[in-house]
Amino acid sequence: MTTTSYAVTGMTCGHCEGAVRSEVAKLPGVSSIEVSAASGSLLVTADAEIDDAAVLAAVDEAGYSAERA
Repeated sequence: MTTTSYAVTGMTCGHCEGAVRSEVAKLPGVSSIEVSAASGSLLVTADAEIDDAAVLAAVDEAGYSAERA
């Protein structure tokens, strides 16, 4: 298991968190997701090394931008 942290910009509420969580959850191997609009953070735990490009694309699909923290 590996946990990777990302900084997400543009989230302001619980709906934003849910949108990010929903998109990232579609990625293979993801076992847990913690999203906080207040801190602009996303923690992704996966069975193996997570594909940063896939996570960033999922966040973009949700309507936000992110970078690895």
